[in-house]
Amino acid sequence: MSSKSVLAAILGVALLAPASVLALQKPTLGELALEEQERRKALKASGAGKVVTNDDLPRGTVAAPPPAGTTPAATAKPDEKSDKPAEPAKDEAWWKARMNQEREVLGRNEMFALALQTRINSLTNDFSSRDDPYQRAQISEERVKAIHEMDRLKTEVELSRKKINDIEEEARRASVPPGWLR
Repeated sequence: MSSKSVLAAILGVALLAPASVLALQKPTLGELALEEQERRKALKASGAGKVVTNDDLPRGTVAAPPPAGTTPAATAKPDEKSDKPAEPAKDEAWWKARMNQEREVLGRNEMFALALQTRINSLTNDFSSRDDPYQRAQISEERVKAIHEMDRLKTEVELSRKKINDIEEEARRASVPPGWLR
């Protein structure tokens, strides 16, 4: 076979393929649209496709069953008065306020720790540059106090970081969106 005859055969198949697909397609898209439109009119006329809204539903006061694994003491009736005040709604504002409060405490403690470290460094330099034993003793006392305060502050910073991690974990368990904690 020559290349011209092969090319003619390929061209013939390419032109006839879409026509054969159209011939094999029983209902056309327009016919399907008309059928769907008629079906919807029939549904609307018969009322079978009625949309149910909250207004159509009866107002029932059926209490939800208690979660599995809880004791009757844990599921107190709402009529009983408790000594504890009601918890605030744990919405986005509550989570943001809680997280921002802990972050402010952490930021304040970290800033104070930096200032205290600068003070310790300054006292160390003063101590080594003094010759007078009395002045050295005074500077040494101040430096020791600052070091003790720095140790206390480091534990507070660690506790603040732990609180922030605990809040993040609690929020994760409560399925709180991460954006609420930013």
